[in-house]
Amino acid sequence: MAYVNTIRAAEGGIVDRLTLVVKSVKAAFERRRLYSQTLYELNGLNDRELADLGIHRSMIRDIAREAAYGN
Repeated sequence: MAYVNTIRAAEGGIVDRLTLVVKSVKAAFERRRLYSQTLYELNGLNDRELADLGIHRSMIRDIAREAAYGN
């Protein structure tokens, strides 16, 4: 007769959890930086340049949000 023993590894210790939190915070800062940079650059364009790109000034925030966060 055969016996099977299964030993589950720990589901991540405190160091793993802290590492995940740090990575999440870094990713959030990077997304916010990308949003701000996109917003700054698009706001720096004049209406003619925006029109050449097919962008109305009222669309800038939505475009920056999509660039940084998707959707």
